[in-house]
Amino acid sequence: MALNERQEALCAESRWDFSDLRAIFLNCTLKRSPELSHTEGLIAISKSIMERNGVTTELLRPVDFDIAYGVQPDMTEHGFAKDDWPGLLEKVMAANILVIGTSIWLGEKTSVCTKVVERLYSASGHLNDRGQYAYYGRVGGALITGNEDGAKHCAMNILYSLQHLGYVIPPQADADWLGEAGPGPSYLDEGSGGPENDFTNRNTTFMTWNLLHLARMLKDAGGIPAHGNQRSEWDAGCRFDFDNPAYR
Repeated sequence: MALNERQEALCAESRWDFSDLRAIFLNCTLKRSPELSHTEGLIAISKSIMERNGVTTELLRPVDFDIAYGVQPDMTEHGFAKDDWPGLLEKVMAANILVIGTSIWLGEKTSVCTKVVERLYSASGHLNDRGQYAYYGRVGGALITGNEDGAKHCAMNILYSLQHLGYVIPPQADADWLGEAGPGPSYLDEGSGGPENDFTNRNTTFMTWNLLHLARMLKDAGGIPAHGNQRSEWDAGCRFDFDNPAYR
């Protein structure tokens, strides 16, 4: 996307350095590559903003991979012949920012998106080197497209799931575009008005910058402070300030 002169100046004058950050976008479309994905059209806005600010980005469609069902880190250890999830999880863990994109079907996120969230959950018990849950110190967002209502419901579900796993969710961490109810043009279709929609473009831009700023703050701070939230210490008997009569 081309920038005007004022926008180019703002980018050049930016005092923030995000060049050491990594972001991964998981487009949970039901369409395999290279089939056109309207959700990917919305993702492209956020991705391009990050790239202009030096962030290393990667965009993947989980539907292109053989991801097994289950809530264990590697489902080949539980009867499945193949599971590409462990490799995808390495990419997720290497990123400071995770953005999950999905289309809406029957008012819900896609089945692919549900599977991705379930597989993210499979690593929720892992710990980092400070004894915290492994996803601590990362930030998450959501991008939604569709021709029916349900965008806020889908974003609510995704963002709740991410924070429950340990991700930090900044303010205004989701954006969406919805066409008219029923059959009609999708986001990238001619005449949809999607790419020109100011509300969607504003929210996508705000989400992206909020993700960048919070990821920057967390990285500079060394992550979430490791006190009162260390599973390893709790298991070892430390109860921090929890008043448990059994330990008096």
